[in-house]
Amino acid sequence: MSNHLFDLVRANLAADPTTKIFVETGEGARFTYADLMARSGAYAAALVGLGVRPGDRVAVQAEKSPEFLFLYLGTVRAGAVFLPLNTAYTAHEVAYFLGDSEPAVFVCDPGKREALEPVAQGAGVAAFHTLDASGRGSLVEAADAAAGDFSDVARGPDDLAAILYTSGTTGRSKGAMLTHENLASNARTLAVSWRFTADDVLIHALPVFHTHGLFVATNTVLATGGTMLFLAKFDARQVLGLMPRATAMMGVPTFYTRLLREPGLDAAIAKTIRLFVSGSAPLLAETHRDWQARTGHAILERYGMTETNMNTSNPYAGARVAGTVGPALPGVAVRVVDPETGAHLGTDAVGMIEVKGPNVFRGYWRMPEKTAAEFKADGFFITGDLGKIDADGYVHIVGRGKDLIITGGYNVYPKEVENEIDALPGVVESAVIGVPHADFGEGVTAVVVAREGAPDEAAILRTLEARLARYKCPKRVLFVEDLPRNAMGKVQKNVLRETHAGLYQVGKA
Repeated sequence: MSNHLFDLVRANLAADPTTKIFVETGEGARFTYADLMARSGAYAAALVGLGVRPGDRVAVQAEKSPEFLFLYLGTVRAGAVFLPLNTAYTAHEVAYFLGDSEPAVFVCDPGKREALEPVAQGAGVAAFHTLDASGRGSLVEAADAAAGDFSDVARGPDDLAAILYTSGTTGRSKGAMLTHENLASNARTLAVSWRFTADDVLIHALPVFHTHGLFVATNTVLATGGTMLFLAKFDARQVLGLMPRATAMMGVPTFYTRLLREPGLDAAIAKTIRLFVSGSAPLLAETHRDWQARTGHAILERYGMTETNMNTSNPYAGARVAGTVGPALPGVAVRVVDPETGAHLGTDAVGMIEVKGPNVFRGYWRMPEKTAAEFKADGFFITGDLGKIDADGYVHIVGRGKDLIITGGYNVYPKEVENEIDALPGVVESAVIGVPHADFGEGVTAVVVAREGAPDEAAILRTLEARLARYKCPKRVLFVEDLPRNAMGKVQKNVLRETHAGLYQVGKA
């Protein structure tokens, strides 16, 4: 039966899928497209055997592995909704996600079973299973016992394929509902725009719980029948060693800054690469220039969101302008409006970026009011990003609404961190900001007003590390007498950012 997203995979299978490599791990294990079909079918059968029905959620907090991808595809084939969770999330955070999404199945690393099984039980999850980085676990055993020849559950373009949680400005995370066509349309568009074919070999060192690694990278390869060199995590020397075997790489700015520190990076080692892509965080113009000088390649920067996948991209053939994210992708409309009046703004005028297209999500899970507030009457989605469009149609991101911090490619909303700090005894108030950091783009930094007897920096950090994912935790906690405020009493985070702009310079903390 027709399964809209998985039909895209079927349509691009090699004539003999047993001979075409889908993924090769960093340890050299290889899985063909025939393996993909068999393993995804086995997972689909196992999920159905566990009672999963069309539309049910399958939540997964597991380490990166080929089996993770097969589970993702098996979930799609079973007609269910894939819900990947960041492996850094604590039990405290996972409890919220499971309670909010009410999955039929929760899968985690065996090493976290003791901490997370009670959480899953508390959320009323019917089936609890495990999957580790080596491709072992109770769900793997269930898939091994199931038949791999699975008849796909019928799913149409508008049916949900995935939910990805994104941090909320109030501290409550929002589940972005992505349909089969949201994901399929973006994969088709990127495959054409970036000229991917079955001959491409992509270096994949991104996490797979994030839209960049799971949907942008993986789905684009699946949409063309290509191959991935699938690394458990980013290691600059390992990536450098794989470049002569690859034709493309997708990464975050941190990948490129760390590779630039490697003495072996030059034009010769990158000669087989036809495309380097960067996203998830702003790429410094200096990094763009240094990369081109060392390798002869201009990095292609693009712009996307959890809610929309990719919206714009610098051109494959044409000027890749440093500091911009290129024009809108085919089929996607991008406009800049006055944040207060909604009036459309002209060339080079800075305002709120809004987007519309088949890539844009259906809305936020069980948040109809929030969904209604973020969409205009004509269907445009309010991104929360400030930018402008130049005379050549290139989009420039010049700021971010809602004080969003992007650190190492991950989004952090300050309010979530502030809520945890403000709850500590002796803390009067806090302000969390992003401060320039050479390695991470921005370093999460807390500025705290405290009374006598409040915890010190080390104690605050220890508390936060037990309650928040590591990437959300401040790199520093600074103490001040008062926070700067404007005439209306609003904390001036721009003043704090300017005051502490040099905090993470070389030689400092």
